Amino acid sequence: MVRILLAEDDEVMRQYLARALQKSGYDVVAVDRGTAALPLLEAEHFDLLLTDIVMPEMDGIELAQHVATVAPDMRVMFITGFAAVTLKAGKAVPQAKVLSKPFHLRDLVLEVDRLFGVNSASGLN
Repeated sequence: MVRILLAEDDEVMRQYLARALQKSGYDVVAVDRGTAALPLLEAEHFDLLLTDIVMPEMDGIELAQHVATVAPDMRVMFITGFAAVTLKAGKAVPQAKVLSKPFHLRDLVLEVDRLFGVNSASGLN
């Protein structure tokens, strides 16, 4: 089963995303900030880091750069509502996918499915 580490500081958004991904068959561990993700990255295996870019303490770009050193095979997907931040993320972590808010849950799950070559989004409307 694909394991996703979700870092999102907005509680409602974090629960919303985690539920949709779990409903689609993904194993999701959700944290409220980048610094909370660090010990998990050291102790557990994840296939995907799904992170908001703008968060307190440690932004998603810094978190993704840390992932590149501790788990270079982990894929990264950013979510953000700020266009300028999207450009910064693309330059800092060019291999990462950036999904701009607002987006439909189906679009998120389809992007994750594409990354891992699966089709789990059929139940989402």
